Amino acid sequence: MKRESVIVSDPEILGGTPCFRGTRVPFDSLIDYLEAGDTLDEFLDDFPSVTRTAAIAALEEAKALLSGPR
Repeated sequence: MKRESVIVSDPEILGGTPCFRGTRVPFDSLIDYLEAGDTLDEFLDDFPSVTRTAAIAALEEAKALLSGPR
């Protein structure tokens, strides 16, 4: 059984920008923080509506998409 994604895209929320489920926090905000050298804890402190579990699950989903069969 496939697990429900923690990232959703809804045209009614931020014009369809992929966000963490149940929030208005775009997934790319997490990527931006990490690219800038910020820690996951810093991201979570600034976006308390995103749980650590959701952030890690989103990164795992992105990794799975990018590291699929070559």
